[in-house]
Amino acid sequence: MYPWALIDLHCDTVADWKYTKAGTDDTMDDPQRVLSLSSIPPQVHWCQFYAVFIPDECRGQQAIDYFEFNRRRFERQIQKFSSRAAFCRNSREIEAAWAEGRTAAVLTIENGSALAGDLRRVSLLAQQGVRCMTLTWNGENELGSGSQTEHGLSPLGRAVIPEMERCNILVDVSHLNDAGFRDVLETAQKPFVATHSNARAVCGHPRNLTDDQIREMVRRDCLIGLNYYVRFLKDSGPAGPDDLWHHVEHFLELGAEKNLALGSDFDGADLPEFLNTPSKAAGLFDLFLSRGLSLEQAEGILFRNTLSFLQRNLPA
Repeated sequence: MYPWALIDLHCDTVADWKYTKAGTDDTMDDPQRVLSLSSIPPQVHWCQFYAVFIPDECRGQQAIDYFEFNRRRFERQIQKFSSRAAFCRNSREIEAAWAEGRTAAVLTIENGSALAGDLRRVSLLAQQGVRCMTLTWNGENELGSGSQTEHGLSPLGRAVIPEMERCNILVDVSHLNDAGFRDVLETAQKPFVATHSNARAVCGHPRNLTDDQIREMVRRDCLIGLNYYVRFLKDSGPAGPDDLWHHVEHFLELGAEKNLALGSDFDGADLPEFLNTPSKAAGLFDLFLSRGLSLEQAEGILFRNTLSFLQRNLPA
């Protein structure tokens, strides 16, 4: 049985990098990629957050150029595949796309280096339709430090948060290190997201969230997307359905029933076999029901929690 709808908070399908260098310029419907419009189950109303991933080595004008190239690629494909996909900026447009039988496509950014250190670019990105941005990737940029470094947010990083909130771009803390996360807590006035992060108590990778971080995100009505990457699911060895379920259980134990969502990392990570296609990801609905979740809880993780979050935090 498939869910009525599915919202996925993160994929790297648009840009070409380590996991996505083969195929054509039509990255959104490339059969060599994990996620393609043609591989989405037709009976599922799908919403995909498409991230423009910017490598850490891209800085300044190079980062701007890289983002613009991939943004234009995204917009060109939205036009080419307009019968199957719609560029969406809020929950109203997502639901309108679903009513028309189209995939809802939300433009996001992975790595705040897209700003090139210029606070004024936040409003420009918002005008271009960007609705979510990670402050960092794994290394350092002008805003702060990622999970492989130790510093917190820079003064510019702290200034970016209220500007993103003003411009209706969701602050994404996935990839931030613990010091940067603490700085976000001191600065953010609105709920934020971790688009693709798991529970560190279950899998000890520093990209995952600590219990204290999860509790604080619950308290602030934030949103957390489950990541399918094998190294974030399990400390060693192949990952199976039980390993993902252990993360779900832990989040629920910490009170995150209304905060939990999906953030696959399609085309950006090594995936376990049971989650390596959109159809298999939609099959999580049956997995959750089989493990004892109610229909309401399973639908919450698959799409309702995210849709409710967007209704509250991205004005129509």
